[in-house]
Amino acid sequence: MKFAWIDLRTVPPQQLEAVVAAAVHARIAGVVSDDPAQLATLPPTVRKVLLGNETGDADLVTVNVDDADQLDRLIATGHTGSVFVEVRDDRTLRLACTAAARLPWTIVSFTDPTKIPLEIVIAAADAADGKLICVVGDIEEATIVLDVLEHGSDGLLLAPRDANEVFQLSRLLEAGTQDLNLSTLTVDRIEHVGLGDRVCVDTCSHFEQDEGILVGSYSSGYILCVSETHPLPYMPTRPFRVNAGALHSYVLGPDNRTNYLSELHSGSTVLAVNTEGRTRRVVVGRAKLESRPLLQITAHSQDGVEVSLTVQDDWHVRVLGPGPKVRNVTELERGDELLGYIATDKRHVGLPIGEFCKES
Repeated sequence: MKFAWIDLRTVPPQQLEAVVAAAVHARIAGVVSDDPAQLATLPPTVRKVLLGNETGDADLVTVNVDDADQLDRLIATGHTGSVFVEVRDDRTLRLACTAAARLPWTIVSFTDPTKIPLEIVIAAADAADGKLICVVGDIEEATIVLDVLEHGSDGLLLAPRDANEVFQLSRLLEAGTQDLNLSTLTVDRIEHVGLGDRVCVDTCSHFEQDEGILVGSYSSGYILCVSETHPLPYMPTRPFRVNAGALHSYVLGPDNRTNYLSELHSGSTVLAVNTEGRTRRVVVGRAKLESRPLLQITAHSQDGVEVSLTVQDDWHVRVLGPGPKVRNVTELERGDELLGYIATDKRHVGLPIGEFCKES
């Protein structure tokens, strides 16, 4: 689990009380200060981290490290507190790597904007039991740091300007994707419906062969459209692409939100979903709309929920079935099984809402 600490040392005095209250309310993991009196008022649910001061009551006393001999002594004596390393050159980068690999708590800050030194420290600490905490300047940088090397640091240390940034940081840490319970759908009918506009979703990620995105005409159900990772005659594979469906279709995204395929653009996000229901957030690089003959797939779940998907009427457009089995849409027959997702929520501007809504 990723966690965050709040640094009180540079918080404006008029914002200090609100920031501390927000940290407690948002269940921020730790608070950092160089004033023992500030930490003394915190409840036991918050880790008290004392920085730059070795006297005072705290859960962790942090030692500033800028010397290899000093770090060796801390390692040799079994230091159980935390250390702070400012990375500004190769020498201090080596210190940070050693500390992250050998000590239980390492806080690092970087003077250069490049994330390459952080990548090196994360790699050095990959097999270590300790926790690596990275200093970030704002919420935008926190978002980037969490994804460095697809791993990120274990923790973030932010000096917030106000209470709003504390809550933003808390929401950022909760923004992971949830697994989905996929359903087996049975095909009822396949119909050629004529010319229309369909959307190819080109992402900034490489899909696995059992991954795709969930697309459907109704908010109650979606079919798992496979990515173009499987070989086809006459054309190369495009492992970043899903030939998703007609422009009116819903596509499932993070946080249980949907978009119409027509709304996707460069920078949008959708959920990549595999046949086991595991999900991850992927960024759209391009949404490509073109007029093509269309095919309508109608299926139902075991509970009788009807699911509809309109796709390009072409053999190379494919969906996923249990197994997983890749199925060409033009070869589907009544009784074939597909993988999909049944949702209980209706939708209003992409948001789930508990209202009566009939789609057909």
